[in-house]
Amino acid sequence: MRKSVLSLLLFLLLFSLSFVACSQSEKKTEEPKAHNVIYMIGDGMGLPQVFATMLATGDDLAFCQFPYIGVVDTRSASNDITDSAAGGTALACDKKTKNGMVGMDVDTLAMETILEALADQGKSTGIVVTCYSGHATPADFYAKVPKRSMYEDIAIQMAESDKLNVMIAGGRKHFENRKDSINLLDRMENELGWKIYDTLADIDTTCMKYAVLASNGHMPQAPERGDFLPEGVKTALKTLSQDEDGFFLMVEGSQIDFACHAHDSANMVEETADFSKAVQIALDFAKADGNTLLVVTADHETGGLTMIDPEGHYSNVSFNYSTGSHTCLPVMIYAYGPGAEQFTGWMQNCEVKGKIMKACGFDSAVVESTKKVDPVKGSFDSNREN
Repeated sequence: MRKSVLSLLLFLLLFSLSFVACSQSEKKTEEPKAHNVIYMIGDGMGLPQVFATMLATGDDLAFCQFPYIGVVDTRSASNDITDSAAGGTALACDKKTKNGMVGMDVDTLAMETILEALADQGKSTGIVVTCYSGHATPADFYAKVPKRSMYEDIAIQMAESDKLNVMIAGGRKHFENRKDSINLLDRMENELGWKIYDTLADIDTTCMKYAVLASNGHMPQAPERGDFLPEGVKTALKTLSQDEDGFFLMVEGSQIDFACHAHDSANMVEETADFSKAVQIALDFAKADGNTLLVVTADHETGGLTMIDPEGHYSNVSFNYSTGSHTCLPVMIYAYGPGAEQFTGWMQNCEVKGKIMKACGFDSAVVESTKKVDPVKGSFDSNREN
């Protein structure tokens, strides 16, 4: 009788443990995966720029309400102080690279970007920026060149990309006024399946392949360009959200960096506030959708911005820049949505791609080409183009 009771108790214990294990396994499999990804980069936007804008405007920025915040080490493979090409490449790929290089590792081998990886998983993709379409950060997500100044080569790679659906930017001159005399915009429309626009007005957002090149060079600075960045995000979301397989959208507040290079505090505040408006559009979408991961970060800090009282009396605050270039200061990363809990603590910039892929339920793999790209072409940009 005693043996029967002990056997029954043992059976019940094993059954309970099995039930708990199954429940935990079910919980793991039931963790939500991100269906869509919105990846937003404030070029040059360190924590000083964020807080300076909050001081100047008296308002919190949209990403300050995100539940998960971490710190990103921005150093490149070649320098403690990165440029935007290396910084953006690390944010887009799994490896750090040398300053000046776009979408390539230190050995000039092409790397797979997060945009390309998610396109391979069937997701539609888009880019919205306020600089050239081929400037360092946007180019880092679709192009492979050893020198960031190879704008005409980058434009050809954008035109021929079968993994990019929407581009909203400036930089029309690299498609029309080219040294090779090719009108790349004509080729894009007639041969490569793109629709080309020069304004955000009257866009056919049901079309899944279009480029808005709204300026010959960079877009005008804020507030002269109006709501180009927030409206560009709205436009891209209208198009990309039609894809049942989900989407990836990269957005850059490009000219925070420009303002800090120039030590133009008023414009820095305008640009950062404008970027925050674009983040708010993305956040509203993510909240309504429920299946969108929203990640906001920066490629580096620009200007060595500090907020001091010149008199040392702890009362008046002045914005003070210590350099006309970049610094090696870490930057913040802010995350909302499925998988956002990964973006806390200290991380390297090249870890972000893997975290996004994991949030989407995919493995992150670096795809390297077997062919080196000629490292002699092009010329390195000056610091003011960094």
